[in-house]
Amino acid sequence: MSHFADVPDREHTFRTIFEAVYPDVIRFLQRRTHPDNVEDVAAESLLVVWRRLDELPQLRDDARAWVFGITRNVLLNTQRGEQRRQALGVRLADAAGDSSFDTTADLATSRVDLNTAWQLLSEVQQEALALAVFEDLSAPQAATVLGISPVAFRLRLSRARRALRLLLEHLPHHTRTPATAHGRTTTSS
Repeated sequence: MSHFADVPDREHTFRTIFEAVYPDVIRFLQRRTHPDNVEDVAAESLLVVWRRLDELPQLRDDARAWVFGITRNVLLNTQRGEQRRQALGVRLADAAGDSSFDTTADLATSRVDLNTAWQLLSEVQQEALALAVFEDLSAPQAATVLGISPVAFRLRLSRARRALRLLLEHLPHHTRTPATAHGRTTTSS
């Protein structure tokens, strides 16, 4: 089949394009992203294809290129999201600066420790902390953003703070700052 005009219904059209391009999409992504991300990006890309199926070019080669374009955009969005999460970790370290540090080296070490701990938190924990600390949202406001109850958000935030505190306390001794070495953290509870 050289074009998709003869395909009878939406579901069959999608199945046909999926079978025609999925292996190519996987190879496309394997050359561009970490192996752990390939299946997720492919799935998200194909979800976009499903949503935009009415825009599918009729010629098979054009459709294949169209799917690659969607996949590329999804991959770029995923990478931008990862960069934002990493930048958020750095901003978290900047926001947690503590005036009790005697030297610039101690402050730098503290920021590295906090960034390391931030990276080890789950996305759910990072999001709860970010909404409370950076966006300065109340529990009801943050709960609305996440589509959960305020009580559920408070519980999620409490667990995220506890996880961050534990991570900071258990970093290797040589990377801990004076604040974490004495059982204190540079985050507010």
